[in-house]
Amino acid sequence: MGLEEWVANRWVVPHVATREEVAELLAAVAVDLETAVATTAPAWRFAIAYTAGLRLCTVALNASGHRAAGERKHYRTIAALPLVMGDSAKDTAEYLEQCSRKRHEVTYESVGGVSGEEADELVGVVRELRDTVVAWLSRHHPAIAP
Repeated sequence: MGLEEWVANRWVVPHVATREEVAELLAAVAVDLETAVATTAPAWRFAIAYTAGLRLCTVALNASGHRAAGERKHYRTIAALPLVMGDSAKDTAEYLEQCSRKRHEVTYESVGGVSGEEADELVGVVRELRDTVVAWLSRHHPAIAP
């Protein structure tokens, strides 16, 4: 299923991203990553790193001319990553979706369900995603790239 079907299902709606919006989101990602590294509690490091990853998926979706709508916005924003950036982003999107479920669990149900290694892994994946998204923006959307 492509973005055309997502538009027809009203899972995404048209959106015109601006250079300022992208810059603000990328600045927030930088703060999130710094905070995730500095925080000692693994569950909070994980949650903060997840937020940075979600913001990067938002950048990609918005740059493609869409934004998530309706219910399940986090899910749709992450799931759209390979639709807008290509199949090479599929594994990252699947990993982030798994992290979304874990973040929900440790935030609302059982604090302490994340190891330091899991938090570190997510921080590393999000750093790689940041570099990938910035390079993708430069190639495909230079008018709004940083």
